[in-house]
Amino acid sequence: EVQLVESGGGLVQAGGSLRLSCAASGFTFDDYAIGWFRQAPGKEREGVSWFSTSDGSTDYADSVKGRFTISSDNAKNTVYLQMNSLKPEDTAVYYCAVAFLAGYVPETPDYYHYWGQGTQVTVSS
Repeated sequence: EVQLVESGGGLVQAGGSLRLSCAASGFTFDDYAIGWFRQAPGKEREGVSWFSTSDGSTDYADSVKGRFTISSDNAKNTVYLQMNSLKPEDTAVYYCAVAFLAGYVPETPDYYHYWGQGTQVTVSS
């Protein structure tokens, strides 16, 4: 059974940092796409960062470039999202998701097959 469990969310002041973790089970990091998405109240779910387990390539939404870093520990089947210089507009529930699409890293939520339960990130001004 595929499971994704996020952790690391919390309340932080603007300018602070958090590191989110996404622990995956039920599959091994082979040739898949892992994505971090977020959803703020009243808004659509949006992509934040994406990672290819096959070649380690990464990509980021313009809104987080230079502030967020996605990385992985394949031995632990875990993907991380280091978030620095947090802003109040980063407040949202953050989700990780996996897309079983070899050689392709989609940036829209519709392509992702499994999702974690989400972790709340709140940035105070």
